Amino acid sequence: MVNALPAQSQNGQYGTNNCGTGSSQTSKCQTVWINAADDFCLWAPRMSFPPTPGNIGDTEQIEVAWCTKSGRGTRTIPNGALKGVHFVKTPDYVQVTGVGDFTKINVPKGDYGGELDNRGADGAGNPIGGLVYGNSFGAGQQYHEWTSFISDGEFCFRACVGPKATSLCNHIYDVMGCYWNMPANYNAGTFENCVGDDALPMGVYGTSTWYQGTKPTPAAHPAPASSGCKTLPTVSVAPAVRRRENGFERRYEDPVFPGATPAP
Repeated sequence: MVNALPAQSQNGQYGTNNCGTGSSQTSKCQTVWINAADDFCLWAPRMSFPPTPGNIGDTEQIEVAWCTKSGRGTRTIPNGALKGVHFVKTPDYVQVTGVGDFTKINVPKGDYGGELDNRGADGAGNPIGGLVYGNSFGAGQQYHEWTSFISDGEFCFRACVGPKATSLCNHIYDVMGCYWNMPANYNAGTFENCVGDDALPMGVYGTSTWYQGTKPTPAAHPAPASSGCKTLPTVSVAPAVRRRENGFERRYEDPVFPGATPAP
């Protein structure tokens, strides 16, 4: 359960999963949440570049959690860094996409970015030991299938459940970026929570599957329909709210983690 996470969930892990209830811009927390446009986290480098390597491709195994909510032991995304955020819940996944200035979370300017996912080259994940949780399909549920991209100016993050999880959160298209893997709204100036339809699985076109590097490269699928969008004025750091999950009482304070399962 997420209120009893181990210090580390994988061998060779840089940071920790048992992150406490504070917030620190030097945190090594590698446990993230994805719940809403104003409650999500991104993977990004622990240090700026220079003096140490900070490109996503160079640091993917040791990225740390940067979040919009304080009180989960992570770093927080500085106010003003997010310029547009679009969250959607579909029958089989939650997804958050957007734009901003991610040099504020140590992504080097000019970095076209890269992919973070639950497996990585060695099966331990990028980052190694990175865990993802949310409340959209159950209180404190762990997402075992997820994929994420971030560059200096855009991000996308999808976490999947159910029998379609591996196809909808496929992560073999690591050089194709956000717009191709997760076609969606990336407009600046809007912050919104929506419901929507599932996307078509990335790389699947009818009965054919395209593999990265094969010429020609097909166009991205169209963005799926969404509706019921509720806008927010902006997204800035705010305390996480304790929910009635796994015996915890609802109260407005910096919480302990709301609930989860250990890594596979």
